[in-house]
Amino acid sequence: MTEPLGNEPFGVHLMIDGYDADGPLMTDAAALRGLLEALPGEMGMHAICSPVVVSVGPNCHKDPGGLSGFVMIAESHISFHTFPGRRFVTIDLYTCQMGLDRHGTIKRLLRAFRLGDTDVHVQERGLRYPAENLGAALPDL
Repeated sequence: MTEPLGNEPFGVHLMIDGYDADGPLMTDAAALRGLLEALPGEMGMHAICSPVVVSVGPNCHKDPGGLSGFVMIAESHISFHTFPGRRFVTIDLYTCQMGLDRHGTIKRLLRAFRLGDTDVHVQERGLRYPAENLGAALPDL
């Protein structure tokens, strides 16, 4: 087991399960793409690719289909999976930026998806992340 060299976690993983969702983002791919384009800058992060939003058909009784959206950010990723037939959305934001305004980000997403109820989980990641490199760096790609 590696002992930590620093005392700050690597990052934070914000997970929101949204219920009673009643907004256009649930079915409007362009609106969802717009949110994925805006969020990184609003949070002080950096998109490293264009957002991808796809319509996904039913997979099984539990998964009646919806929109899935993703944007890769230099700090990690942001993703959404909507289930409009169930008025449910899963939101996943992972960042190495410990200074993330968690409450402001949660509030922004609750408004955007017009959520009636939520389960919010915040998990700090990399609790034993070394403060210095321990081996060779990756070559330039």
